[in-house]
Amino acid sequence: MSSKLIPRRMLLISLMGLAGCGFAPVYSTSNGFRGRVAFETDESVAGFRLREQLEDRLGRSSAPAFVLKATVQSSQRSAAITSEGDTSRFNIIGTATWSLRDTTSGQIIDSGEVEAFTSYSATASTVATQATQDDAEARLSVILADLIVSRVLVLSLEPVQ
Repeated sequence: MSSKLIPRRMLLISLMGLAGCGFAPVYSTSNGFRGRVAFETDESVAGFRLREQLEDRLGRSSAPAFVLKATVQSSQRSAAITSEGDTSRFNIIGTATWSLRDTTSGQIIDSGEVEAFTSYSATASTVATQATQDDAEARLSVILADLIVSRVLVLSLEPVQ
């Protein structure tokens, strides 16, 4: 019998034991907020991208029980400077401030602020640099949305009325 086979069997037995423990995946389509949240974001490209990512993760609601309001701010900093003084890499730092409100009572259930960064290279042509900057800003929206959704989904572990 192979020595690799024994640890694999133990892993499978352990996983089978966890399957019956009552844990449920938090990112499943049956979480407490799926399809029950309306989103309010900035009227900007960053706000649109954030809303798009939030809707992708929590679903679009036709009759929302909750409203998630988020504002995005970003700044850009030089990350790498050549010996000639040219900037060859930039960091985009983004902060999203959010609050989750119950539409019935108007009570704020939770709120917070998440921060992330991403980078892009500025060593190619102007068009290529603009394309990498746009891509970095889109990636930043994905990261910020994921951070917000992770915090909101923790709330779904508690029974939602």
